[in-house]
Amino acid sequence: MNTAVDSVESADGRNTRWEQHRLQRRADLIRGARRAVHDLGPQASMDEIAAHAGTSKSVFYRYFGDKNGLQVAVGQRAIEFMERELMSAAETSDNPLDGLYSMVSVYLRLAESSPHVYAFSTRLPAGPDGQPAAMADFFDRIASVIDVHFREYLHQQQRSPSPASATWYWPRAAIGMVRSAGETWLASPPNERPAADRLARKITAWLTIGLTGSYAKVPDPS
Repeated sequence: MNTAVDSVESADGRNTRWEQHRLQRRADLIRGARRAVHDLGPQASMDEIAAHAGTSKSVFYRYFGDKNGLQVAVGQRAIEFMERELMSAAETSDNPLDGLYSMVSVYLRLAESSPHVYAFSTRLPAGPDGQPAAMADFFDRIASVIDVHFREYLHQQQRSPSPASATWYWPRAAIGMVRSAGETWLASPPNERPAADRLARKITAWLTIGLTGSYAKVPDPS
């Protein structure tokens, strides 16, 4: 019997089980922190988050370093979930315009479902370039998806802008409008804002036909 080999395999097994336990514990802490932020708000302290999660602040520090580290972990998990839902909305739509509306609608509904977690997740610590890496990567991927659908729409319309055309900035401009309008909407009192579906349709119209047709023509008093 090779005791040396058995000893190494036993140690590897223990290390694997410990790593699995550590990853599971980390995932549980992220879920607990998310629930705490959902209930208490994005300004919740580490003490408040730990108490709400039923553990100690030192445990959170052990796994995440500090509140910034915890915020990044919660933010990345929330962004990954939002990205999956947005991609699904785009992939299951019948045409580019329906896909755009579906993505805007999903974005608004997810943000509205937990505005505290949305605020906590999107206001991540900035990187060297001033933009949180997780958010920058997220918007890059979403812009790429929108760009594909946008090119499909242009093809359907038999339009072929030149490589130097300003038209190609539309996907990024669309993201900026959706995020800005959505966050302003989210900050408004619930009784003073339109339903998510109505705003999604309005934003889609703004992005595709502008203000034309958004309002009835004002009658000429003369």
